[in-house]
Amino acid sequence: MLTRRHFVISTAALFSAPLASQTLAGPVSNRAMWDSWDAQVTPAAYDPETSNPWGLHRRFLPQLVEANPGLVPGDIHVDAVARYLYQIKNDGTAMRYGVAIARGRLYEPGTYTIQRKTKWPTWTPTQAMIKRDPDLYVQHANGMNAGPSNPLGSRALYLYVGNRDTYLRIHGSPQPQSIGGRASSGCVRMVMAHINVLYETVSPGSTAYLHPTEDALGTAS
Repeated sequence: MLTRRHFVISTAALFSAPLASQTLAGPVSNRAMWDSWDAQVTPAAYDPETSNPWGLHRRFLPQLVEANPGLVPGDIHVDAVARYLYQIKNDGTAMRYGVAIARGRLYEPGTYTIQRKTKWPTWTPTQAMIKRDPDLYVQHANGMNAGPSNPLGSRALYLYVGNRDTYLRIHGSPQPQSIGGRASSGCVRMVMAHINVLYETVSPGSTAYLHPTEDALGTAS
């Protein structure tokens, strides 16, 4: 026969544990802060071609250049040698931005689809990143909220192969001094003010070509 004591113990076992959604809540992006964060990472009186509070080499500032023939409008090409990202326009020109690419063999050349894009994304390091650099990443194993100090910065373009997320991104970076170098764990980094402009003109479904480090693409400076 079930006693009152048995019932109390049983119900406690059934109902005392917190809900999974409460214990496993992931990082968040506070939409109410987006405009404030955008203002924080955008220089006053911002002019893409001249504003340079980051101290970049001038060639890494956004510039309109002549595109190589035969490239598809809307596509993105990353020149891993010169550290440029090109977005091809409809009129035979391209917008060119300075970027940083991945360290050593972490750079993964290939052809990708920009499956989605996100403003002020959250970030969670991959298991491979945690294993490779535990001192840097284990503290963020459960994810990091969006904001100006988030490694993905203000905007992110998510690179896929078919329906598979590669975990490679083209994204803003809170470390603009890395532009022109090899700094990331696989992604392509941009100045946040620069990718904020690029982001508005990128359509999901566009192709992103990450060219090998041995190949140069585009018009010389």
